Amino acid sequence: MEGLAPWGLALAYWLHMLATVAWLGGLAAMGILVIPAARKALNDHDYTLFLEKVQSRLQQVGWFSLVVLIGTGMFQMSAHPAYEGFLAIENRWSVAILAKHGVVALMIAVSAYHTWGLMPALRRLALIRAAGKELQPEFQKRLQKQEVRLLTLNGVLSVLVLLLTAVARVSS
Repeated sequence: MEGLAPWGLALAYWLHMLATVAWLGGLAAMGILVIPAARKALNDHDYTLFLEKVQSRLQQVGWFSLVVLIGTGMFQMSAHPAYEGFLAIENRWSVAILAKHGVVALMIAVSAYHTWGLMPALRRLALIRAAGKELQPEFQKRLQKQEVRLLTLNGVLSVLVLLLTAVARVSS
């Protein structure tokens, strides 16, 4: 981008990296540290309540980070010398960026389902249990396994995003 102040691009890179660390670091921390430790240390009721609180805050950070990533990523992409226009796939860099954006779109879909599909189901489950009603343990276990699968999937996809970023970086 002609006339772009170097400090503007540096700020965009910094914010992009900060948002990446916040989003992917949160996913990794949940999947590798928090969920396994909470599952071992807490009973089912306390586990669900704890996870709801932690994930509620993590989701706020995650969705904010995503907005920052999209904004700064579009800015960086348009300033990149290999960028030739929207959907102009003319070089290895643009192929890597397109693939990266596809993986990010999949991560957004997984996160959206987790936020607005699975988490409400887990909250309902916690409320039913708090009211003293019995539930089928298989249903609860199924939801918990689904949550772990979603976090694992997003973890794998995040590693793929970082790999595609590295491929794009060396393809310039």
